[in-house]
Amino acid sequence: MKTNELKEARALLVTEQRQLVDLADTEKRDFTAEETEKYEKIDVDFDDLTTQIVDAEKRDADKVERLRALDERESLFDKKDPEQEDNTEERMGLFNRALVNGVSSLSSTEVRALSAGTDVEGGYIVAPEQFVNKLIKGVDDMVYIRQKATVIPVAMATELGVPTLEADPDDADWTTELGTGSEDSTMSFGKRSLKPRPVAKRVKISEQLLRQALQSADSLVRSRLEYKFAITHEKAFLTGTGSSQPLGIFTASDNGITTSRDVSTDNTTTTIKADGLINTKYALKAQYHKTAEWIFHRDAVKMIRKLKDGNGDYIWKQGLADKSDTILELPYSMSEYAPHTFTTGLYVGILGDLSFYWIADALDMRIKVLNELYAETGQIGYIGRMESDGQPVMAEAFARVTLA
Repeated sequence: MKTNELKEARALLVTEQRQLVDLADTEKRDFTAEETEKYEKIDVDFDDLTTQIVDAEKRDADKVERLRALDERESLFDKKDPEQEDNTEERMGLFNRALVNGVSSLSSTEVRALSAGTDVEGGYIVAPEQFVNKLIKGVDDMVYIRQKATVIPVAMATELGVPTLEADPDDADWTTELGTGSEDSTMSFGKRSLKPRPVAKRVKISEQLLRQALQSADSLVRSRLEYKFAITHEKAFLTGTGSSQPLGIFTASDNGITTSRDVSTDNTTTTIKADGLINTKYALKAQYHKTAEWIFHRDAVKMIRKLKDGNGDYIWKQGLADKSDTILELPYSMSEYAPHTFTTGLYVGILGDLSFYWIADALDMRIKVLNELYAETGQIGYIGRMESDGQPVMAEAFARVTLA
């Protein structure tokens, strides 16, 4: 089904639920057992359609991005140096041969064509630019936070300095024509630093698969490394400690989001309440509402969907949203790696503008081929490495849903 058809089908489910609620309300009674079962079945179907819609929208976005990339390539095609283009194709051939047969299968001249830095003696080879770009794109597709955050490549330095305004001057003074107002020395500046941290993963692939597969070796290796790097980044951007890894949005820190941005009022020690969500929304300044979105684990979304009013009616549509994909008129997303332990003082959700989460990437992607270590099992190992760091840079752009 197309995205619009999926949304229409989901809207019909919402209408069905509304009819059940209205019927019970008109007859001034609770749901019958049959109606309760039907309502909960619609809940399950609603969540399933929502997942399908998210996947469909992602596929649509990917298609648009691929078409845009093709247009860019076509526009640059005439500007390419034919010798350089031939060289890139040759290097990709060498790179694939090294992935399948190991660096020892290359001549010294061929190894130099793929080598950089001091890692040559250790067996590292540097992927051609085409491979690196594909890997970064794959990570973008798979990691939710990265898609919304501000991503800055760090190519010419070891770290990224982020200037910050720590204290604003007082408001301007009403004065005379020749007056200049009182001197103000309260304004001060600071700096936060993002230093790309190394992250690595080892994968093994059957030699037979590499030799018989229709797709190239770099595609097979890349698909596994994309998944491994994506999951590692997703967890760190959400819950990372900031020590030799990114600082997550669910981690209280003076360098990121402080505890002053935690909102627990009207929540209980084990439950998210409607008033608690309202308090969280209005803990953000109005200018952030246009770009803010919620992040919850699906367990938290399920809890919110079950909220009821004083008459026992579900209030998802009545009080918490005016559209299917929003909570208090703001969009939400579900992450498997968002905190979802419902007990005293813990974080169970966040609302914020994710463009104020900054990611610094060092684009030095390296692959090490281990063609001897797993020879007995008929496999070749690959170690992938890249460097990345991230942290929230504006605490006031976020508000965390916290249990009392």
